This record gives sequence, structure tokens and C-alpha cells, in this order.
Amino acid sequence: MIKSEVISSKQKGDKAEAKARFYLEKLGFEIIDFNFYAKKLGEIDIIAKKNNTYHFIEVKSGVNFEPSQNLSPKKMKKILKSVDFYLQSKSIENAFCIDALLIKNEEITFLENISI
Repeated sequence: MIKSEVISSKQKGDKAEAKARFYLEKLGFEIIDFNFYAKKLGEIDIIAKKNNTYHFIEVKSGVNFEPSQNLSPKKMKKILKSVDFYLQSKSIENAFCIDALLIKNEEITFLENISI
């Protein structure tokens, strides 16, 4: 009997984020950081830069549901606080936006400049 491999949620998330970074690099983004933890505020999945603008990118993936369903107002507020912490801690005054990269099966949707 062949055992099927069980993949944890963390492993699935790591795989989706790696796919997202590769996708963004193909679009000309420079990956600055990823999985940035802002103390107790939250995590920023990917921090990238393009045309002198910082992009703080939330990656969501799913198979049997729409990944965008996980972008709640509460989650967006945590992301915004984490972004503020990052900008202050690095003394960055450049323009920035918050984006979402959604992966459903093998289809990628990139939403730039999302808001609460």
C-alpha cells in the first residue's frame, strides 16, 4: 500500500508564497523581504519594490474556495499596522501600496492597491 503524503497548512502556504515570489519577479518586482513579522501586529507575506514604490503583498491560496474570502477587514487592518511598523522601523518614506496575490489551483490573480 502506498501512503499519501500529508502536507501541512504551513507547507502549503510556503509553496504558494514561493510561487508568488517567482511570479512577481517575472513581472519585474524586486523582492525585498518575505514573511516579515511585525512584533505582535502580524506578518507581511512579501515586500517588493517596483518603480520606487514599495508593495506589501498578502498571498492567499485555496483549492475549494475563493482565496479572496480570507481578506477580511480585520486582516486588512493588521496588515496596515504591520506595514506602518515596517516603514517606521526602516525609515522609509517612499510611496507604498498594499496588494493581494491570489492563487486558486494554478491560476494567479494579482490585485494591486487594495484597501479596507
